[in-house]
Amino acid sequence: MEEGKRQKQVAGLLHEELSAIFQRLGLNMMDGGMVSISSVKITPDLFEARVYISVFNVKDTAAVMKKIEERSWEIKKELVSRVKNQLRSMPQLSYFNDDTLAYVDKMEELFKKIKGDEG
Repeated sequence: MEEGKRQKQVAGLLHEELSAIFQRLGLNMMDGGMVSISSVKITPDLFEARVYISVFNVKDTAAVMKKIEERSWEIKKELVSRVKNQLRSMPQLSYFNDDTLAYVDKMEELFKKIKGDEG
């Protein structure tokens, strides 16, 4: 289903603010790797937001996700103070690992392997 204009606006606002919060709290660099917000998807009723976290060069992705979940109250508290004048109610945030980069790397390796077998 196509995202509505308001959904895109709220998702964009949350993405921007969450990225700034992650940087301020030092959550953008963990375990020697980089952590970033790849996207935010919001439900049509604006009650739930799915935050997709992209991790790069991190050995234990599960530990990073756990650390983010542990600090989620702190993240939400700061987010509420930043967007209180723009949103009536704060959506419920859920964090998910965005493994798109790992998938792309895996596919590239497979293509290289196939190309190597042909030549």
